[in-house]
Amino acid sequence: MSSGHGDGAAPPPPHKMSFKDCTAVSAFCPVQATVLGYYPNLGINAFLCAGFAVCAIGLLGMGAWKRTWGYSAALAAGCILEMVGYVGRVQLSSNPWNDKAFQTQICAIILAPTLICISIYLTLKHVALSISPELSRIKPRLYPLFFVPADVSCLILQAIGGGIAASAGKNNASLLLQGDRVIIAGIALQVAVLGFFGIMSLDYFVRARSWVKKGGASPEVLRLWNDQKFRMFAYAVAGAYTGIFIRCVYRIIEMAGGWGNHIMQDEPSFIVLEGFMILIPVALLTIFTPGVLFPDMAAREAMRFRGKKNKNQGAVADAEKGDHHANSGHNAGGVTTSGDVTPNGHHHNTSTDATNKNTSAASSL
Repeated sequence: MSSGHGDGAAPPPPHKMSFKDCTAVSAFCPVQATVLGYYPNLGINAFLCAGFAVCAIGLLGMGAWKRTWGYSAALAAGCILEMVGYVGRVQLSSNPWNDKAFQTQICAIILAPTLICISIYLTLKHVALSISPELSRIKPRLYPLFFVPADVSCLILQAIGGGIAASAGKNNASLLLQGDRVIIAGIALQVAVLGFFGIMSLDYFVRARSWVKKGGASPEVLRLWNDQKFRMFAYAVAGAYTGIFIRCVYRIIEMAGGWGNHIMQDEPSFIVLEGFMILIPVALLTIFTPGVLFPDMAAREAMRFRGKKNKNQGAVADAEKGDHHANSGHNAGGVTTSGDVTPNGHHHNTSTDATNKNTSAASSL
């Protein structure tokens, strides 16, 4: 019997499109199938992008003015990375299937807070040096030597995880999951480092407050302890620390559900707990800057910057001096064969003197 087709062959199966092939939203590629599951809000993401850009400009300007490069540079780098991440989200607002924009925003926004933390870690050292180094459990200079490398370790882990996730694309779910786990490990380590820093800071504050109440502080330390500007700076750092800590805890919960989970697909929680929990701390650290509110820290940072600059200049000067001495020694060797150099700088010919002396002796005979 005929099947109704001329050649009796079965018709080819209809083409089944995979989401892996999607590059733009369409009937076959709905926005709900993307990792985010929504169109990022253009206005709010553009606002966050602009906010981080303004903070970066302010930090670079303040760093140049007060020479607080160690503090300002890490903060500014974090702001620039955040700005790049929100540029990616602005691009996603028109096309949530834009892979490059998605990878950019994931990597940049995850890594940026780690750089911002470096500036916070520098503050405890300077507070301890200004109040009383003896009250610190460890030498104040060791605080950044411990916390900054630990923070960089978090950065490296998250960068590796982001790289793995980005390389997985849409075609390798297993590799994507591995990247997710490495990112979570990096953020969890960051929470642990932040928590330990908070404990150390609180411990120092309690010890310092008790010491001041017992009358052990000098008049100069008392002035700093009661100075409203210094207190504003301390409150700003505490506020920034709290915001970043909340953000890191949120990120662990968000990433733990895997890519495309219901928390990751909720933009309001992302905007509040990621976007503003970083923008507000950065704004606090930019406005309440140590260059104005904590001059002792600014002076040490400027001195450290000048010290490095002078050290480099000194090394160049020593090298030039060494070359000059080598040349002088070579010239001196040539002069001694023909004459000596008198204190006034003129050459004195020893061979001519010897000849004159012999001539005088001969004439006296």
